[in-house]
Amino acid sequence: MNSFFCQIPKAELHLHIEGSLEPEMMFVLADRNNIQLPYKSVEEIRAAYNFQNLQSFLDLYYAGMSVLQTEQDFYDLTWAYMQKASAQNVRHAEIFFDPQGHTSRGVSFETVHRGIYRALQEAKQQLDISSYLILCFLRHLSAESAMEALEQALPYKDTIPAVGLDSSEVGNPPSKFQKVFDKAREEGFLTVAHAGEEGPPEYIWEAINLLGVSRIDHGVRCIDDPKLLEYLIEKQIPLTVCPLSNIKLCVFDSMAKHNIKQLLDMGLCVTVNSDDPSYFGGYVAENLQEIESALNLSRQDIYKLVKNSFQATFLSAEEKQTRITELDEFMVK
Repeated sequence: MNSFFCQIPKAELHLHIEGSLEPEMMFVLADRNNIQLPYKSVEEIRAAYNFQNLQSFLDLYYAGMSVLQTEQDFYDLTWAYMQKASAQNVRHAEIFFDPQGHTSRGVSFETVHRGIYRALQEAKQQLDISSYLILCFLRHLSAESAMEALEQALPYKDTIPAVGLDSSEVGNPPSKFQKVFDKAREEGFLTVAHAGEEGPPEYIWEAINLLGVSRIDHGVRCIDDPKLLEYLIEKQIPLTVCPLSNIKLCVFDSMAKHNIKQLLDMGLCVTVNSDDPSYFGGYVAENLQEIESALNLSRQDIYKLVKNSFQATFLSAEEKQTRITELDEFMVK
């Protein structure tokens, strides 16, 4: 089945580019930029990936960002992910980036954007992977800081079709950023938001009703609200679920207890993604393989999950159908 999961055409809709920073590259960039890491080896970094919750992960995640300093660093980071995605036959990726995590360190928005976007453009030309870039606001920071990041993004909005909301969920409800998202939609941005990972179903409702989101990132806590489930099924609002992340951050005790199969069977538009693959032990193919093994998914289940991933993209209807036709042809083979 390993070959099947790598070869099946798929889309990835929940990938934090900073979370694809592998320890090997972390050391390379630290050396390039004369940064002293608090680790002596790749093995020591990986040993530190023992998270108790979302916040314990984020503490390490933001520390890892310190090695990203130049346009070339962001290019190298993004190109490495796109090569990995190509090896797993990801045909389209919608990628989050966290500019506030860099501008707060004195790295300009332009530096971050140019490095990432250049790699995405070259991946389109050389690897035939289409992609979109999504700016995420850090919810543990103020709404004023998010508004400042939005203003910085305006000159680049032809290359950033959507904005999102990530970072520490509990205690930072979507309503905190309503004015920022109102402004973003006025400027023509599509919107998404992390909600219902550690936070309650009410956060999912807020993301829908107050932020006007096109899809929910994570959203697994929707299972606790029957009315919300009905609404998500009726409106087919996609959930970008990240199974390995959910286990690593103790959202579920084990993969066998994950609710993605239950949500799929209920008719929700659930998709499978890797979130922060360097930290959580796998890219999208590994996530598919893990849930197939733990939850006894059929190939039809996998097909539905992957088809959902294309339907949930921001691609045009014609582009979606082209990708789905490619998927159908693969399944016939």
